[in-house]
Amino acid sequence: MAPQKNVFSNILFSIVLIFIIYYNSYCCRGGTTTTSLDLHPTDEQPSDSTNEQGEILRFRGINNGHKKISAKRMMSVADFGAKGDGKTDDSKAFLKAWKKACSSKNAVDLVIPRKKTYRLKPATFKGPCKSNITIKIDGAIEASADRSDYKRDVRHWIIFKKIQNLVVEGDGTIDGKGDIWWKNSCKINKSRPCTHAPTALTFKECNNLTVENITIKDAQQMHLSFQKCMKVEAHNLLITAPEKSPNTDGIHVTRTQNITIINSVIGTGDDCISIVSGSRNVQATNTTCGPGHGISIGSLGSGNSEAHVSDVIVDTAIFNGTTNGVRIKTWQGGSGNAGNISFQNIVMYNVKNPIIIDQNYCDQDDPCDEQESAVQISDVIYKNITGTSASEVAVYFDCSKNYPCQDIVLQDINLVRDEDGKAATSSCKNVKLTQVGKVSPGCSRDQLKEWFLKRIEEEEEKEEDIFHGYDQVVYYTNH
Repeated sequence: MAPQKNVFSNILFSIVLIFIIYYNSYCCRGGTTTTSLDLHPTDEQPSDSTNEQGEILRFRGINNGHKKISAKRMMSVADFGAKGDGKTDDSKAFLKAWKKACSSKNAVDLVIPRKKTYRLKPATFKGPCKSNITIKIDGAIEASADRSDYKRDVRHWIIFKKIQNLVVEGDGTIDGKGDIWWKNSCKINKSRPCTHAPTALTFKECNNLTVENITIKDAQQMHLSFQKCMKVEAHNLLITAPEKSPNTDGIHVTRTQNITIINSVIGTGDDCISIVSGSRNVQATNTTCGPGHGISIGSLGSGNSEAHVSDVIVDTAIFNGTTNGVRIKTWQGGSGNAGNISFQNIVMYNVKNPIIIDQNYCDQDDPCDEQESAVQISDVIYKNITGTSASEVAVYFDCSKNYPCQDIVLQDINLVRDEDGKAATSSCKNVKLTQVGKVSPGCSRDQLKEWFLKRIEEEEEKEEDIFHGYDQVVYYTNH
C-alpha cells in the first residue's frame, strides 16, 4: 500500500501546482476575476516572468514570493548635455548628472564615455547621496587651462565631498594640464611669488571609498589627495608628471585612517606618496616610484604645530632614480609623534637618499632657526632593503638633539654605492637604534660614541648632571 500512497500524493501535488499556475495565468492576464495577489513591493515593476517566479517562490514558502530585483541605474554625462569635444566647458553638465545620480534612490553607474574628452572648470561633487554611486571614467577629463577659472578656490580642481560608498574606476584619464601652473611657480621662476596651485583630484570626508584603475597625469600641484577620509582602497593607479614639475605629489594622505594603496605606479616631481598629520593605519603595498622624491612621512610640525602619524606600513616597493627612498621629515619647533612605522621588502635603483630621517627639515630659502622642541620619532623598522645609492651616504639619520629618534631598527640592509658594489656610508646623529642581521651600511660605533661624548660635554658646560636624560642616549647592538 505504501507505494500506492506515494503515487497518489505525487498526483495530488501536481494537480495543486497546475491549478495555482492556471489560476495565476487566468486572473492576472486578462481573466474576469478581479482578485489579484500583489507579490512585489510597490516600487518594483516586475515583468510577466518575474510574476511567475514570485508565485513559485511563494508556493515554496521562500521570501513570501518576493524576488530581489537589481534596480541599479546607468547614466551618462552625455545625457545631461556634456559634449566631450575637448573644447566645450562641460562642468555644468557634469554637475547636473551628479545631482541626478546623488538624489536617486537606486544605486547608479555614472559613465564618462570613452573616446571623448571633457573639459572641466573647478567642480565640487557633494554628498551625502541617497544611494551608492559608481563613477566610470572611461574617457578623458581635462582641466581648464585658464588660471582665472580658479579664483574662487585656487587649491582644488575636482572635489568629492562627504560621500559614502563611492567607487571611482575606469581606464580613462584625468589630466590637470599643469604646465601653465608650473611655469608660474616660484620654484621654477624665482621672480614669481610663491602661491598655491590646485590639487587635481580631492576626496574629502568620504567613507568606504574605492578609487581604482584610473590614470591621473600632469596635475597643477598634487595629483590625488585623501583628506579626513575613512576606509579607503586605492588600487592599480597610474600617476605621472615630469620630474621637474613642482610640488606634484602623487598621492597625499592627510587626517585619513584605514587606507590601503596597492599596485600603483607613480612618477612625479615630488613625493610619490606623502603621509601627513592625523593619518593612521596606512598601508602602501607593491608601489613603483620614480621619478620623484620617494615615499615620505611628513613634513610634520611646520609652524610649531602638533602632528601625529602612526601605524604605517610600506611593503614591497621599487624606487628608481628618486631623490629619496623612504623618508621621515619634521620641522624644528613642532610637537607630537610619528611611530609604529615599517619600511620593508624594498629595492632601490640609483636613489640619492635611500633611507633618511630628517628632524631638521627646512624647505625655505632662509635658514631655519634652531628650536628646542621636535616631533618625536620612534618605533621605526627598516627591513630587507637592498639596491644602489646615487650618493655616498645611503643611510642618513639627522635627529633632534633634545628629542632623539627612539627605537629605530635596521634589519637586513644591503645598500651599495653603485652597481660595482662600492661601499656606501652612513651618517647617524642623535639616534637610539638596534641593528639585526647583516646591515650595510650601518651606524658605526664611532658615530654613536661621538654624539654621546658631545652630549656629555654640553651637559657639563651647563653645569648640569652629566647623567641628566641618560635614558635617551643612543645605544648600539649588533646581533
